[in-house]
Order: sequence, then structure tokens, then C-alpha cells
Amino acid sequence: MRIDVVSIFPAFFDVLEVSLLGKARGKGLLDIRVHDLRDHAHGKHRSVDDTPYGGGAGMVMSPEPWGEVIDAIAADAPDPVFVFPSPAGEVFTQATARELADEPHLVFGCGRYEGIDERVFAYAATRGRVRLMSLGDYVLNGGEVASMAMIEAIGRLVPGVVGNPESLVEESHEAGLLEYPSYTKPASWRGYDVPEILLSGHHGRVAQWRHEQQVARTRERRPDLLAD
Repeated sequence: MRIDVVSIFPAFFDVLEVSLLGKARGKGLLDIRVHDLRDHAHGKHRSVDDTPYGGGAGMVMSPEPWGEVIDAIAADAPDPVFVFPSPAGEVFTQATARELADEPHLVFGCGRYEGIDERVFAYAATRGRVRLMSLGDYVLNGGEVASMAMIEAIGRLVPGVVGNPESLVEESHEAGLLEYPSYTKPASWRGYDVPEILLSGHHGRVAQWRHEQQVARTRERRPDLLAD
């Protein structure tokens, strides 16, 4: 999978060199390229923003630097999926991550200030497919944190990135439920004991207990998932 990231803070994504995603890049499973939007800005100050039409607080990211970087990326690899983090976008879920993990090429556009000129999304749709994505009902200072979260959620689903693919099957949200609680040695720690069922060696009963724990935990913490 190829992933392009556009940001005015490209150093933010240096963290992609570490952990599982860093190993995946080294193996060639993920081709991640980070672009500085200011490289496509013109003028002495390399400005990428301007005052909003209609008035209002803050600044809006100008369309032309975005148009140039979109052209450059799409010319190299046509028909990517452009993902723009936005509190006005659809909610990013585990199902979305699985859907996007099947795409060969993703482009993450990280907005700042009061957002990106709306015409950029319309133009990007002429060079590929566009998805505006929200991590939840809150606002961040920019799209970098959201992009990192989505890249990790998507990247770990690419075959070969996670060593044991079975670990991906039982995670929270994979079956519409939260993950069951996990324990390891020792069996007793500071007065807290591992549930006896997990020490029984009876795989069928363990599986049933884990499912019951998933349902109970989801009912307590995320009843909206059960409604869905």
C-alpha cells in the first residue's frame, strides 16, 4: 500500500519510522511519503493561508498549494483515495479502516487553521475519490493527529504488518463488540486473581466466557454499539 501525507508540519510523521509501521516500511509493505505543503506555496513567505471570504475569525488554507500537490501526487499514481480529516466528516470506524486497508493508494491531507478552502475537495474529486473523516465529536488543532491515528488503524490491517493475524480478529469493534479483558502471569498479583475459567484449559468455556465479557463490557461502556 502507498500512503501519501500532506502537511505543513512534515516532521510530525517521523514517528512512522518506529514500531510496527516502521518495520512494515522497511519490509516494503507500506510505502509512506510525506510532503510539505509549503513546497507548493509561492512568495517570499511561502504562505498557505488567507483571510476568509464573508469575514470571521482565523485563516483558511489557500487552494492553489493544495491544487499543486494534488496534481503532483495524482500524476504519479492516478485515482487515489483522498482522506481529509475534518470534524464535519463521516465518523472513522474499524469498518472504515478495513475498507480503506483494501485500497492501494491513500492520500491524507492535513488541514490547519479554520480548515481548507472547500473548492479543494471538489478539485480532488476530479483526480480521485474523496473522503472527509472525523475521529469523533471534538475539534483538534489540525489534521496531523487524526491522520496518524487513521494511518495506524489502517496500516496494521495490511497483510503482513501484524505478525499474528489472529490477533486482529478478536479486537474491539471487529464484531461490533468491545474486546474482552486480558490477563497474563502471575495468576495472583497484589490480591487480584485471574478468573478461574482462564486457568481451566477448557477452550470452549473460555470462548463462551470471553464472549459474555464482550457483551457485558459493551452494554456497560458502549450501549450504542448493541443498539446498532
